[in-house]
Amino acid sequence: MAFWLLKTEPSEYSYADLVREKKAVWDGVTNNWALKFIGDIRKDDMALIYHTGKEKCLTGLAKVVSDPYPDPKKKDQKLLVFDLIPVKKLSGNITLKMLKSDSFFAAFLLVKFTRLSVMPVSEDHWEKIFEIEQKV
Repeated sequence: MAFWLLKTEPSEYSYADLVREKKAVWDGVTNNWALKFIGDIRKDDMALIYHTGKEKCLTGLAKVVSDPYPDPKKKDQKLLVFDLIPVKKLSGNITLKMLKSDSFFAAFLLVKFTRLSVMPVSEDHWEKIFEIEQKV
């Protein structure tokens, strides 16, 4: 099992939308680096949902329920998507500002490449995020 971070603009699609729909196709990614990461995602991987825009915080935990596959709405086989279900709402108290201020997260891709929409999360970063989540 691998760990991922998925970024979304909450006015376009929020963690609450995922909860309401119970399952979603994670689509709309066109960045080559992010698409490479999607190609590495596998069924049963776990993902943090991060809200961009004014919120800039981790908002939910989700589970990947399919391997990646070509977006059926597009004709380009390189545009991959995958299916996702909600697992747990997070407090929303872990912000980008908080992560940037902690040297432990200096190499975390969210801190280094804030515009990347899909990125892996190391096991160490994943565990630390949930340690912080339990305290805030």
